[in-house]
Amino acid sequence: MKKTIKSSDVYLRFLQLADVIRGLPSLSPLDPLEERILAMVARAGEQEERLCVRDMMAKEQLGAPATIHTRLKSMRAKGWIVLSDTEDARRKQIELTQEAVRYFDRLSRCMVEAVKGSV
Repeated sequence: MKKTIKSSDVYLRFLQLADVIRGLPSLSPLDPLEERILAMVARAGEQEERLCVRDMMAKEQLGAPATIHTRLKSMRAKGWIVLSDTEDARRKQIELTQEAVRYFDRLSRCMVEAVKGSV
């Protein structure tokens, strides 16, 4: 008899695997707001869009500009993002570090594993 797999089972398996990844020694952990910022930076990078500090600080859904700026400084110190120069010396572009890219690669493998493990 074939066991019925619910999509929630796949998601819960992914969460379990992702927790294991987060527990591995690598970069310092992020708070929930930093995770949202990281996801925005990753999506912008994937879509080859430029995302500068000023653009990020203008995103009202993330909170006050001072809060966002503090989080960006924290994420730089933890090794998740870097600020790159642009043609305008006053503007800095936010980019993922190589270690952050590897983190997303590991999360992607968790997602694939969760789906394979439920089939």
